[in-house]
Amino acid sequence: MLLTLRQLKRDDLLRELRTIESPMGPRVTLGGRQVLCFCGNDYLCLANDAAVRKAAIDATEKWGVGAGGSRLICGTQSLHAQLESCLADFKQTEAALVLPTGWMANHAAVSALAGEGDLVLCDKLNHASIIDAARACGAVMRTYPHRDVRRLGSLLDRLGGKFRRRVIVTDSLFSMDGDVAPLAEIAELKRRYDAVLMIDEAHATGVLGENGRGAAQMLGVEDEVDVTVGTLSKALGCLGGFIAGPAALRDTIINSGRAFIYTTALPACICAAAAAAVDVVQNQPQRRRHLSLLSSRLRGALKESGIDCGDSVSQIIPVRIGAADAALNLSRRLLDAGFLVPAIRPPTVPPNSSRLRISLCSGHTEADVDELAAALR
Repeated sequence: MLLTLRQLKRDDLLRELRTIESPMGPRVTLGGRQVLCFCGNDYLCLANDAAVRKAAIDATEKWGVGAGGSRLICGTQSLHAQLESCLADFKQTEAALVLPTGWMANHAAVSALAGEGDLVLCDKLNHASIIDAARACGAVMRTYPHRDVRRLGSLLDRLGGKFRRRVIVTDSLFSMDGDVAPLAEIAELKRRYDAVLMIDEAHATGVLGENGRGAAQMLGVEDEVDVTVGTLSKALGCLGGFIAGPAALRDTIINSGRAFIYTTALPACICAAAAAAVDVVQNQPQRRRHLSLLSSRLRGALKESGIDCGDSVSQIIPVRIGAADAALNLSRRLLDAGFLVPAIRPPTVPPNSSRLRISLCSGHTEADVDELAAALR
């Protein structure tokens, strides 16, 4: 164990926890001073929103804190059912199911869709929860290069006929690169090879699409997606994960999904807060519009300075550095200047691709992003 820690430190890969001394927001308190936060996933500033807080407080006073059991025993309360109905309506699906985390939602969804005798095809840069779920479900798992539709088609053509079921799983908006999966092309392959398409809209829900439903709405392919996984912990500012899709899938997970069955339910107060957050997403589109404008402004400024932002089209903007020590050094210099932008290093990203992962929120101002761009220059 100690040898491993020493090696990580030598390679500039040792991680340490950073304690924030204030609520999440565009500015946070760290080490007794206020800094601009450009690393959170609270994209619409709902984690500390007054209406979301009030919903949580009112529900806590009525329902208490803990759910007291798993969903199948005594943990399902009326607020769970109300939130699931709200999410199904929002995502325009037949049903939805809420779990304590997005990680668990991906495990439950993948295990319900695929098992022994099936093939799961994953984008190589999918979230770790998807990759781990595909490896654990009993199916054969293969990855294809990031957003490489041609390679995905080749795998389906070569391997698809050997398996009972073919399941394609991809993030819609990739959390470390800020780019979007080519969902229209993937949907065409899904139809051609009679596959199932599951997408994880964790970083896109609430942010992308005319109504904030995600990248599938933005790209006009919602009807082609069989299963959607999302989180309540990013743009919705709360905690938890959800699966939206057919009612039969929901029933399957309730009866056989280990990640659903063997855990305590989300607290009712979180369900109430999440439902309030969905209401904000639907009724305050100006938040995501402002966020989109800020994202375009920062990407443009960085590209003008010759800074590599990859193919980002979203509120997530990578500044690719390469070496872990160089990324750490830049992150420290930015923090000294009043900007919290941690370095992202392997294994979160591939070797030699360490970076700063800038993430914007709707509470940032044009002046905030201009200051960050100037500091990076």
